Amino acid sequence: YLFVSGGPNGDGRIYNTHTGELIAAYDFGGGFVNDVIVTPQAAYFTDSFAPNLYSVALDGSGEPGAHATIPLSGEFVFVPGGFNTNGIVATPNGNGLIIVHSSRGELYFVDPQTGEASLIDLGGDNVNSGDGLLLLNRTLFVVQNSLNQIAQFQLNRNYSAARLQQLITDDDFDVPTTVSNQGTRLYAVNARFGTTPGPDVEYDIVRVSP
Repeated sequence: YLFVSGGPNGDGRIYNTHTGELIAAYDFGGGFVNDVIVTPQAAYFTDSFAPNLYSVALDGSGEPGAHATIPLSGEFVFVPGGFNTNGIVATPNGNGLIIVHSSRGELYFVDPQTGEASLIDLGGDNVNSGDGLLLLNRTLFVVQNSLNQIAQFQLNRNYSAARLQQLITDDDFDVPTTVSNQGTRLYAVNARFGTTPGPDVEYDIVRVSP
């Protein structure tokens, strides 16, 4: 299945990757449903314009079920009119989530059952313009879109603190928004937000090595 965030439509959708068939559609009533991560238990969606996460339960075979709204609480700070929660990743067992706050340049560790968020200590650094996230073991990559860089952090055991290891840049970055990996190489997608869209505008993926 392919899980899709609906952006300004405020929804989420699930497609069959073999047939293209729409399997399920969920109207979260959200403001801007931005990103999604899939765990063994559920799929979790972020909302940049509302202090919520949205979940879609998955059964033992990965079939989607009911959806729910999870209000963010604890140390999470919502900025009215700002661009709030953006990228999201999950711990390997799915019992914890990490989200990035684009406007405040912060990372939070979130209990997916309660929505309680704890601020991750970045040791004085920040992740301003934070967008897509990638978690590989204890290494967290944070795409900083308008800064044209990817921040690489090392997380501690309980995800309460992270230390900046390096900033990854490339001359070909043009507002990258998300990143994935194949082996040790990273692949960042250029959104080119500063370029007027059109039929002749080219888009690309940039391969970098951390």
